[in-house]
Amino acid sequence: MSIKCWPLGVITSVALSTPLESMLLPKWDAPEFAKVITTYLALMCDKQTMFNCSLTRWFNHRDGICPVFSNQTLPMVWDFAEANPLCSGSGSWQSAISYINRVIIELSKQNKVANLMRSSATLLPLESHTIDAVITDPPYFDSVPYADLSDFFYVWLKRCLGHLYGEHFSGYLTPKKNEAIMDPSKHGKNKQKAAKFYEELMHQSFCEAQRVLKPEGMMVVVYAHKTTAGWSTLIDSLRRAGFIITEAWPLDTENSGRLRAINSAALASSIFLVARKRQDSEIGDYAMDVRPNLTEIVQERVKTLMAEGVTGADLVIACIGAGLRAYTQYDRVELPNGEELNANSFLDEVQKEVVEAILTSVLQCDRRGVSLVDKPTQYYIMGRYEYGEAAVEFDEANTLAKGIGIELDGAFGLTNGKLALVKKTKTTVQLNDYRERGAHEDLGILAPLSLGRGAGGEVSNSLIDILHRLLWLADNKPQNIPQFISQAQPDTAQLRLVAQALAGRALTAESNQENGLSPRTKEQAAIDTLLASWKRLIEDNLFTQRK
Repeated sequence: MSIKCWPLGVITSVALSTPLESMLLPKWDAPEFAKVITTYLALMCDKQTMFNCSLTRWFNHRDGICPVFSNQTLPMVWDFAEANPLCSGSGSWQSAISYINRVIIELSKQNKVANLMRSSATLLPLESHTIDAVITDPPYFDSVPYADLSDFFYVWLKRCLGHLYGEHFSGYLTPKKNEAIMDPSKHGKNKQKAAKFYEELMHQSFCEAQRVLKPEGMMVVVYAHKTTAGWSTLIDSLRRAGFIITEAWPLDTENSGRLRAINSAALASSIFLVARKRQDSEIGDYAMDVRPNLTEIVQERVKTLMAEGVTGADLVIACIGAGLRAYTQYDRVELPNGEELNANSFLDEVQKEVVEAILTSVLQCDRRGVSLVDKPTQYYIMGRYEYGEAAVEFDEANTLAKGIGIELDGAFGLTNGKLALVKKTKTTVQLNDYRERGAHEDLGILAPLSLGRGAGGEVSNSLIDILHRLLWLADNKPQNIPQFISQAQPDTAQLRLVAQALAGRALTAESNQENGLSPRTKEQAAIDTLLASWKRLIEDNLFTQRK
């Protein structure tokens, strides 16, 4: 598609009855100029459609109508808001002109000329080795069926522009057969076939990018997916196509007020993966080559990104992305027994390395210090770090649990029992804080089965159990703290380390205040109070009991 652009000021001037001959119009013939104006009008029609349909609703936080695509779905609504297209508010023709006019005016300030071509990413109409960079934001595994959503706009554009751009509007609806997405409904409800189809299309697309890139060219992949399946497919496709991931940086791209982000642990950033053509076809030894390199990369990146203020899920995903360099620099990575290390297994190793590096930083100790902290407590710290108080999808939380080496579900999982550390509701999970657990008298004295057992079957106290019980007692029955300390007999140094980690500013929820100060959670405020009286409440009491 090739369209010559002209600012919508032309159209608004015409609408305001400005004499056509008084405007500085481009020297185009009448049919070409009419085609441009018709194209702009069609885009404005599509913009209005978002506000003038039976799927709109009123904004909850401000005046106006929420367009149909507040997130990437066509949701069911019980009632809808009606706009007046002839007024000046949201959903009006004047509003649509204002939106698109601003975009065109900004774009018209650019001196660069872009060539727009429509083609499949698996078959690019470009010569080999001619492109300096390929930048793509690919579909995210099973995330969003964009082709289905595109029909909402396509049907109106086809009516408005089908006679002008016949080659682009020849179909009754948008093409869907070869869309790169993991959609079981298009493969007889077979998830394995759907995943294989998606992986193959991704691989073909990256192979095409590799073909058109110059030897020193750069591939940039924008990615924000958080499931292991999505990442392993991306990694494997890039590696098989001959790319090495050289860098991974989080950049703020997401709207914090979007529906997906409200009360969730959605990423605030997208991860920009930078890849180069792999020059050699070497085989890497995991134990001797890959693992040491992985440790070095992750430790450096955790330190760098934390210094830049990157925290939570953004930090974890960015560090995982950076760690892929150690794996993708080789054509094949082998384990000591000669078997190939697949992308899924490597992701598990990267996750463990990232978790350990972050815990080392948050707990302000070395690796040995981390190993002394029990795994349920490690999970709680990382869960608070990544998700705060938000509920997250089970699969995402389970990936973190596997990285730490603990079960989230099952007979000995963290979601099991009345004293469960994690609350499971259908397909989501959420951490329970001290207010939900601390009232139980057995907490911190006799660990519940949900927190697991030692190698010999013995029940062991968990530091997070002891801390939660202490916080609850400090709020409700401070006179019982000496007795509890006597029964629990905690390692005070490790316990204080955990408390300080959970009170750390990096674990505070994202700021939503104008002054930039992040609000403290109820648990963090309680920990602050406990730490302020630590010597009197904990150490002195424990010393007295031991005497």
